[in-house]
This record gives sequence, C-alpha cells and structure tokens, in this order.
Amino acid sequence: MHQIIHLSTRCREELIDITPQVAAVLKASGVRQGLLSVYAQGATAATMIQENWDDSVQTDVVDLLRKLIPRGVWLHDQQDGNGDAHLKAGLVGPSETIPVIDGKLGLSRWQNIFFCEFDGPRNDRRVVCTILADMEGVI
Repeated sequence: MHQIIHLSTRCREELIDITPQVAAVLKASGVRQGLLSVYAQGATAATMIQENWDDSVQTDVVDLLRKLIPRGVWLHDQQDGNGDAHLKAGLVGPSETIPVIDGKLGLSRWQNIFFCEFDGPRNDRRVVCTILADMEGVI
C-alpha cells in the first residue's frame, strides 16, 4: 500500500519532521511487521533520518550543506538558479527505509524522519509512503 503526505514548506532550506504523519500512515495500514519507505518526490528535496531531541542538529545539517554546496556557483544556476538545491538533494537522497516492528516505526529513541527542503518555499511538496507487509505466517 502507499499513501502521499502533502507538505507546505516555509523556507528555501529546512528540515521538517514528518514522523507523526508517517506514523499515522503506518497505523492506518494495520501492518504489524514489514518495511516502510518514505520517498520525497521532486529533484530538489530529500528525506533523512536524524536526531530529534535537539533542533540544533537540523540547523547544523542545513549549515553544513550550505558550506559544502554554496549557492550561485553551478552551471545549472544559469537555467533557474537552484543548482545547489539539486546537488544537496542528490547528496542526501530521496528515500529512507524504516523497519516496521509490532506495528510501530523501528526508529530509535533519538531518531525521527525529516523531509529536507532545498528549494523552497513550496506549497505542495509530496512524500510517498510505501508499506510492504511481512507475509510470513499469513495464510
């Protein structure tokens, strides 16, 4: 099964915690064991599993990527000014896979799922959640 989570972003670059929305999709599915994939649709967005306790970690991720991949120096910037966003999204990657254990996301206490915006703000960002149930023992 799959479901799409719709998001609006407020900044050019930000990490948005989508763990509650993903957990709700999982709960609605009724799946107890399996895998859940989150996939950011869009060439300038990504997903990341990161620490949830301290917001400074998300700020540090954005700051690091800004330092590694500065804005305005890439060939693609001549097209639409977002060459850095494409590179950041490619480096981080569009998807994450999380184990489903006893009907819950198999994240550690300190992990959450983040949508990474690198070319915002955007009114309709989409994350595809796909759940694969473990059919072992199912008749």
